[in-house]
Amino acid sequence: MDDALAQAERIKPMVADVPRLLFEANKAGNNLLFEGAQGALLDVDHGTYPFVTSSNCVAGAAAPGSGVGPQMLHYVLGITKAYTTRVGSGPFPTELDDEVGKHLAKRGHEFGSTTGRPRRCGWFDAVALKRSIQINGVTGLCITK
Repeated sequence: MDDALAQAERIKPMVADVPRLLFEANKAGNNLLFEGAQGALLDVDHGTYPFVTSSNCVAGAAAPGSGVGPQMLHYVLGITKAYTTRVGSGPFPTELDDEVGKHLAKRGHEFGSTTGRPRRCGWFDAVALKRSIQINGVTGLCITK
């Protein structure tokens, strides 16, 4: 027990009531930025099940995930690539399993950030993007790479 209490003292300065801090920052007029990971079609509830992750990764999950009310999420910037990628199995209608796909993967440094597995690459998928925009309530869009 003494070891656990000693560890508690070490991490105590790193622990905060994050929902309260975010609420106070918002109330003071500060802008808040929430960043999500993965993609809408990997979301456990809205993705292409069973080829999903184990959590909610749509924009609406930022509120319960951080402990703020949904009224604080007033602008949703969707980020997408000019081409499509996927790690692992699952549907991929625009996949390029040829030299073009390999070129995109190499040029774009497309490897999974956790596993290091090469990402599958394909053409831009406007249908998937439209669905993601609907699910996330996207206000603005940024196209990268």
